[in-house]
Amino acid sequence: MAPIPTPPAEPQDNPDGYVGLEAARAEQLARERGWSTVRALPPGAIITMEYRVGRLNFEVKDGRVARAWKG
Repeated sequence: MAPIPTPPAEPQDNPDGYVGLEAARAEQLARERGWSTVRALPPGAIITMEYRVGRLNFEVKDGRVARAWKG
């Protein structure tokens, strides 16, 4: 039997630190800090609730990050 893969560790990064940043700069910074997936969403977007290791989500309003969370 093949071994069960171990997901990579998430960056030791606080999502709250992205709030208030311009969206493009926040995405660039998140990728530099090791987030494998970064997605920007408009306020109220309908999204699935599955958790993905290494993904950082941004709610973007008026070009700035209004909220950020892992998964």
